Amino acid sequence: MRGGSILQRTPPHPGLLPDGEKERELKRHELTTMLVKLIRHTPEPEKSCAVAARLCYSNTSIGNLQRKFTRPLVQDLLKKIVRSGHLSVLEHASFTFAVEGVSRALLAQLTRHRIASFSVQSQRYVKFSDKFEFVTPPTIARKREIAEAYALAVNEAKKLYDVLLLSGIPAEDARYVIPQAAATKIILTMNARELRHFFSLRCCNRAQWEIRAMAVEMLALARRAAPLLFRSCGPSCVSGACSEDKPCGKPWKKVPL
Repeated sequence: MRGGSILQRTPPHPGLLPDGEKERELKRHELTTMLVKLIRHTPEPEKSCAVAARLCYSNTSIGNLQRKFTRPLVQDLLKKIVRSGHLSVLEHASFTFAVEGVSRALLAQLTRHRIASFSVQSQRYVKFSDKFEFVTPPTIARKREIAEAYALAVNEAKKLYDVLLLSGIPAEDARYVIPQAAATKIILTMNARELRHFFSLRCCNRAQWEIRAMAVEMLALARRAAPLLFRSCGPSCVSGACSEDKPCGKPWKKVPL
C-alpha cells in the first residue's frame, strides 16, 4: 500500500497454543492488507462540474453548452473554481469506493463525515465465519510479545462469541463481545466537494493511522479518475500553510491550485 501502511490480521503465536491447535489457528487467521477500490463514479466528472459552473452564467441551452467544452476549457474553468473557493458545482460529481480489511474503530471515525453514504457489512445479520478477521495496529505488530497477547485476547473474544451463538443467543446480542479490531467491509459514496474536505482532514500526517492509510489510497484512485478535480487535494500543507496546532514537521509536497 502507498506510504507503507499495512493492516494485518495477525495469528496468535504458536507458543501460546496447545500443540493440537497450532496449525488450525494459523490457518484461521491470515495476514492481509487493506483493500480500497474505486468501483464507479459520475461519467465525465470534470466536464459535469465545469458545465454546471458555466451554466450559471450562460443563456444558451445545456445541450449547446456541453458541445462547446474542450479539455483545455474544462481545465481552465476548474482551476478558477478551486481558486475562488466556489465549490458547490463539484457536488455534481460523485465517487463510490469499496473498502475491505478495515476495523470497526475506523468506521466510527469515517461516519463522522456526514455528507456521504455508507453501507457496512452487518454484524447483526452476518455471523462471523470460522476465519475471524481482525486488524492489528503496526505499533502492536512490531512488538512480538505484545502482538501475541493482543491476538490471544481477540481470539478469546471470538471463542466467547461462538459459545453465545451455540447457546442460542442471537447474533445481534453475541456481537457485543466482538472488539473494535474486528475487520469489516464498507461501500461509501461522496461527492467531489466532500471528498476534497475528507482528504484535507484524513490525509494529514496528524490523522489516525488507519483512516489516513485509507484516505491516501482513495485520493490516489480519485486523482487517476479525475486529476483536474483532485490534483491539489490533500492536507492543508499541499496548497497552503498547515492548519494544525501542532504541525507534524513533515509536510506534503506543495501543489499549485
